[in-house]
Amino acid sequence: MIAKFKSITNLAVFQNFNWDTTIRDGGNNVVTFKPINIFYGRNYSGKTTLSRIVRALETGSISDKYENPQFEVSIKDVGDCTPDNLTAHGKKVRVFNEDFVKDNLRFIIDSDESITPFAIIGGNATIEEAIQKFKDDLGSNEEGNESGFYLELKNANLIANIAYQAYQTENNSLNQQLNTKALDRTTGIKYRSDRFGDQNYTTAKLSSDIVTVLKSSFQPLTSDEVTQKLILLDEKANEDISDIAKPNLDLKTVNTKAKELITRSIISSNKIEQLLKDAILNRWVKEGRQIHKNKLEQCAFCGNHISEQRWNELDSHFDEESEKLEKEIDEAISEIEDLIRNVDKQLQMDKNAFYSKFHSDLDRLISLRQYIVEKIKAELNRINENLKERKGDLLNSKTYISIIDNSRRLEWCWTIFEKYRSEANNYSSSLGNEQTEAKKLLRLSEVSDFVTTIQYTSKTARIQELKMTSETETQNKQAIEHKIQRQIVQIEDKERLMKDEEKGALKVNEYLNNFFGHDFLTLQAKEVAEKKIRFEIIRNGKKAHHLSEGECSLIAFCYFMAKLEDVETKGSKPIIWIDDPISSLDNNHIFFVYSLINAEIISKQEFEQIFISTHNLDFLKYLKRLPGALNKNQCNYFLISREKENSRIRLMPRYLKDYVTEFNFLFHQIYMCSIADADDECQHNLFYNFGNNTRKFLEAFLYYKYPNANDQIEKLTKFFGANRQASTMTDRINNELSHLEGLFERSMTPIDIPEMKKTAVFILDRIKEKDNEQYEALLLSIGVES
Repeated sequence: MIAKFKSITNLAVFQNFNWDTTIRDGGNNVVTFKPINIFYGRNYSGKTTLSRIVRALETGSISDKYENPQFEVSIKDVGDCTPDNLTAHGKKVRVFNEDFVKDNLRFIIDSDESITPFAIIGGNATIEEAIQKFKDDLGSNEEGNESGFYLELKNANLIANIAYQAYQTENNSLNQQLNTKALDRTTGIKYRSDRFGDQNYTTAKLSSDIVTVLKSSFQPLTSDEVTQKLILLDEKANEDISDIAKPNLDLKTVNTKAKELITRSIISSNKIEQLLKDAILNRWVKEGRQIHKNKLEQCAFCGNHISEQRWNELDSHFDEESEKLEKEIDEAISEIEDLIRNVDKQLQMDKNAFYSKFHSDLDRLISLRQYIVEKIKAELNRINENLKERKGDLLNSKTYISIIDNSRRLEWCWTIFEKYRSEANNYSSSLGNEQTEAKKLLRLSEVSDFVTTIQYTSKTARIQELKMTSETETQNKQAIEHKIQRQIVQIEDKERLMKDEEKGALKVNEYLNNFFGHDFLTLQAKEVAEKKIRFEIIRNGKKAHHLSEGECSLIAFCYFMAKLEDVETKGSKPIIWIDDPISSLDNNHIFFVYSLINAEIISKQEFEQIFISTHNLDFLKYLKRLPGALNKNQCNYFLISREKENSRIRLMPRYLKDYVTEFNFLFHQIYMCSIADADDECQHNLFYNFGNNTRKFLEAFLYYKYPNANDQIEKLTKFFGANRQASTMTDRINNELSHLEGLFERSMTPIDIPEMKKTAVFILDRIKEKDNEQYEALLLSIGVES
């Protein structure tokens, strides 16, 4: 059940509408929808917009003509539906509005089109008997009480499962044996690579080896041959020795950069002579300057004030050129320290990777490599010390002794290593090939023994037999499943024959004739191509054209009512929304629409929830007679009103809910105008509609007051008496503000609000003066106590 329109934003005339803020009763409690909900609103107030929100819950989409519409519809026990989850509610929803008419009754828009057909369950004893026979053969699918085809399926499924389990048991047993032989950590071939040669051995490789040993051409090793192969394996062959990256030390660049930094001269102008001569004192002053600058005004050592002149002398002494040199020296020191660490990583040799015959040569080469590395590191450390010395005395350049470059000697060591590596790898190639072949033959011999031990050939034959049996029983089960599906399709086909589109048309005609007396207009179901059905409107035996608006409204509503009994809706107790169903209908037909809703929906309780909207006060009066309409627990009344471009929903006022006549409504509008604030833009619609409202009210009021008067001005004169201003102003407003014909220039000027408010006061005061008792009654009818 829909509880409320929680919020509506950017949807036609609804902008930023919030239910909980607006829909509250006298105790300030939020009011929600009831099983029966009645809306009243003038044309263009937003009734159809609300119906479109609910129809979106039925169709799963809302018009793409709305730009970014946002709304939340709260549904009890479900949650909130938004444009992102329109069909998540699971409710059956049926909406009658102009979109329903456009989608289903295209004939009304274009007489060359047809009306969407629908089916109502029809009766046919022969078909019902055939359906029952099919259902009896199909049987019951209730667990524990299966019968018919479902019992066959149950038995077949049991047999197929047993056959499959037997196959799986045997197959899994063999797979386990294969897996153990290939991968067991103690006995598996994979973990005995020293004998069988494949550290990446798998079950798939074992299966491939089994295929090999089962060939008639295969001959396993004899025991003597096995012994010979094992002796061969004791001759250990080393793995190929991987190459080592060639040393790449760019000592020339390091030497050039260090020399430039150590010998660079610093311009001595503006330098403090005493600091130039003493590097330690210079460094001490530099550090003190950094500590004091912008922090202390007195010297922290002697306590004396440091003058601005002294700061300028120090800034000139420790200039940007000195700081740049110091930064570059720090960077060079860091680079050389990285290079020193990198030297140790150059040309790392592992003699254990070589055969022992190469070890003595490698020992000498490793010692030579280490000697060269230490020499290179010593030179780099010396350069670093020179850089640090220059950093300590930035203002005085130093003498530089170039680096002794031993990088070429290290590259020569690499060349010798590559020679040894090539010789070692060539030495192992022939031995490795023989041992590899021996391991392969030992592995195949092991696999041959395994095949014989587990009786592999007999086992696989048994597994194949069980597999075929399982597949046969599975096919039998699937055949029964297909038989059940065919039986279900046959039942559905027969039931489809019971869905009679012609009965849908007859139901529409029944409503047209029984409720509205329109037997000259009928709906007929006609078969077209491919056994499809279409509905057409017939008048006097021919397809009807040029229907009146009233006829269109009647047919559309009867069609909707009949469609509530189609095969998709019947018995589902849907949520129903009926949007203004009495457009272009006279009073008799309005009553018949009410009667149809009462008889076919309300009285039969064929709904979960119903919403009815109208702009017609007579129809609203009839709706109050619906069963439960006066029960506060069953029915709620709402008013939809539009103020300028925005609409809102609120609880229906007491005068409209309890006194359902337009006369009371018009009196309330005049009363509201009499007390309205002329500066409040939100009340502009009161003044805009004042001319029409006043004219209609006075026509009714003065007719019963002065039934013998000839014209309206004569009645106004009698009513206002000596107050000629009141009668003249009222007559002018009645004529000029309720018509534009002949006074088109009236639409080009603004409404004179003070004049209308004054006229409203004239009218109310005169009613009170002439008949205070009637005036009090009218006030009470609109919920105002004097």
